[in-house]
Amino acid sequence: MAIEQVKAYFKAYGMDHKIQEFDESSATVELAAKALHCEPQRIAKTLSFLVEGQAILIVAAGDAKIDNPKYKAQFEKKAKMLSSDEVETLVGHAVGGVCPFAVKEGVKVYLDVSLKRFTTVFPACGSSNSAIELTIPQLEEYSNYEQWIDVCKGYEKTE
Repeated sequence: MAIEQVKAYFKAYGMDHKIQEFDESSATVELAAKALHCEPQRIAKTLSFLVEGQAILIVAAGDAKIDNPKYKAQFEKKAKMLSSDEVETLVGHAVGGVCPFAVKEGVKVYLDVSLKRFTTVFPACGSSNSAIELTIPQLEEYSNYEQWIDVCKGYEKTE
């Protein structure tokens, strides 16, 4: 089970006790925000795409949507999301619990700038009823991200 892998991953950093598990589903931004009693935009959703035959993950704010022209400029191809079967096979987590932690080797993680307006965010932890609250520097550290990118639209920017 993917949540067990994520727990083991965070245990190595002494952070496994920070993982929250809920009786109810947190599989969507709205459900996660309700379970966590926070604003939906602070949910760090992890989106899965295929680039050059390789899975990539983009972690973005809950209120952000992929902007196709920005995505194409960044990755030099049209955005192609993975199917649910592909996500589990290529990333190692099922849809609803996809996160940037304890993913399969070769999966690249990108963080979208839509997250930078928050002090802390809540990514999932490998199951459809889990999350962890992380600061942005912690998200950078534990996600082993490649780089910050700007591929989203529709979110409320703060300067």
